[in-house]
Amino acid sequence: MNWDQIEGNWKQIKGEAQVQWGKLTNDDLDVVAGNREKLEGKLQERYGYAKDEAKREVDDFMSKH
Repeated sequence: MNWDQIEGNWKQIKGEAQVQWGKLTNDDLDVVAGNREKLEGKLQERYGYAKDEAKREVDDFMSKH
């Protein structure tokens, strides 16, 4: 699945994102609203990831869908 598909199905996928990244709140995921850059930013904020590490995390998540 490409990111456009994930973004289009965000309401269904955000539960899986919360399972993957338990530190992200429902409010965080509502703000992300399927936007990849916002998701990477929230991962950096909540987990202290570097930009590259957050990108890898999102790439791994995307490859599972």
